[in-house]
Amino acid sequence: MKKLTMMAFIGIFVFLASNAQAQGLKIPKMDLSSQVLGILDNTKGLGLNADQESKLKKDNKSFVDDLMKISGSNASDEDKKASFLGLKNKRTKFLMDLMGSDLFKKYSGQILKGINPLKSKLGLAALAF
Repeated sequence: MKKLTMMAFIGIFVFLASNAQAQGLKIPKMDLSSQVLGILDNTKGLGLNADQESKLKKDNKSFVDDLMKISGSNASDEDKKASFLGLKNKRTKFLMDLMGSDLFKKYSGQILKGINPLKSKLGLAALAF
């Protein structure tokens, strides 16, 4: 009788443990473009005015869209590299015109820190930063 009770207890425990594990915490995952856009839109500490902020967010959206479009294309790696570098040069000019040299350097530093953990996911697209 003791053995039967003990086996039933162990069986119930195993069942409950495996059932609880199967229901684990499900965390929604953000897509890569949303993550990158979130990093680019973070302008804390830069002191941008409303007009600069608006222009930056509009350009960030366009930049990320272009980045993902190039990344998902069937172009060769060499063509993608050239496209990413062209995109980077275009964006650098825009940011310099919008912010000036000092704020551009500060903003770029923030971006690089935020993008670093995503570099492996970005692959060749990381060249654009």
